[in-house]
Amino acid sequence: MKIVLNRPRCEGHGLCEEAAPQLMHLDDEGELVLDREEFDAADAALAHAAVRVCPVAALRIA
Repeated sequence: MKIVLNRPRCEGHGLCEEAAPQLMHLDDEGELVLDREEFDAADAALAHAAVRVCPVAALRIA
């Protein structure tokens, strides 16, 4: 599975980073960077949590 980012929709709130810091982070300009788009079962709960907390629905699981 992988995380898909709709970059134009992302507003850089950072809630996803708090939920899944192993998978993503905000850079110095406040842009979300996916450190790992692909994730395994061990990180599935983190990835789903990141998707759920995004207030603008900029993330999805594919």
